[in-house]
Amino acid sequence: MGRDLTGPEFFETNLTVFLCDFFKNLGVEYEAIEVAPGRSNVLARFTSEGASTTVLMDAHQDTVPVDGMIIDPFDPVEKDSKLYGRGACDVKGGMAAMLAAFTRLVEEKPAGAANVVMSCSCDEEATIMGVAALRDLLSGDTTGTILDPKPDIGLISEPTDLDIVVAHRGATRWKIITRGRACHSSKPSEGINAIYRMAKVLECLEEYADKLKDIVPAHPMCGSATLSVGVIEGGISVNTVPDECSVDIDRRVIPGEDGTKVIQPIADFLKERLDFEVEMSAPWIEGVSLDNQNTDAWSDKLMEHIEAVDGKPHEKMGVAYGTNASRISAGGVPSMVFGPGSINQAHTKDEWISIDELEKAAEVYYRFCASAG
Repeated sequence: MGRDLTGPEFFETNLTVFLCDFFKNLGVEYEAIEVAPGRSNVLARFTSEGASTTVLMDAHQDTVPVDGMIIDPFDPVEKDSKLYGRGACDVKGGMAAMLAAFTRLVEEKPAGAANVVMSCSCDEEATIMGVAALRDLLSGDTTGTILDPKPDIGLISEPTDLDIVVAHRGATRWKIITRGRACHSSKPSEGINAIYRMAKVLECLEEYADKLKDIVPAHPMCGSATLSVGVIEGGISVNTVPDECSVDIDRRVIPGEDGTKVIQPIADFLKERLDFEVEMSAPWIEGVSLDNQNTDAWSDKLMEHIEAVDGKPHEKMGVAYGTNASRISAGGVPSMVFGPGSINQAHTKDEWISIDELEKAAEVYYRFCASAG
């Protein structure tokens, strides 16, 4: 998540090795594609004889950090029909269900099955390098690659309570920086306090966030656009007037908004209200939302399998969070999101997932792919 940490538990390196061994032992074509040092996407392919359709199943390898957890994050304890551990819900559980379905397809080779590309992408939780690289591959010429023929539909695993997410928001993230002039804190009037300046900026940002619901009409499935300040940094010591302060901005964009164009209105808003200049960094993520387009027939088929397996009604929905589906869709593969677990358990201090939902999701993934050829 951007921190300067090293060691075998950081990045996806060890999991990538596990996945490559898994697919090698399964006897399928696979490839690890390095996106950054120690960080790779792993792709594997099941080819179904006579299939005219290819399904892309994607689950990300990474998790959020384990700070503050009250359980052992790496000891997968089973208790009360739940599996506990970091990533159990987001999204190792969904990945395990997909791998189980993929394995079954390879071993059983059901007639009428689709071709399936299993994508285990890296860096979903922080800077989306993995899915950005996958999007670029999908956007180019896939002839002769593991992505040939190009997938027709994407199925992305995230905790959806076995519902289908067909629309979601995206996130644009960048820094706002105030500059001052450092001096000794015994004579603060001789300097310019960048933190004081940032305090004024924060008042303006709070005002802008309140106005967003009127500036941008809400999306019927995903709700309103939002703005949040998530990190603030400034100062080097208590006895020095700080000459720099920065905040990290999270601007959630709804379907229909252009994530590359949401920074300038905020810059203009601040300029009208402040008597000093602020700096806007380049965004490290530009929001890409998922709209409910070109997936109705596919989501109808998926819903049939979900309700047959779970035995109760489910829904197609929009959500506030983002997933890899939006960028895979931008790469030319219409995508939908489905998986076991609840988003309310993702990133929590005692993260868990229902084993019953894991088993049901694996069955749904299998049935969908086995009948989509």
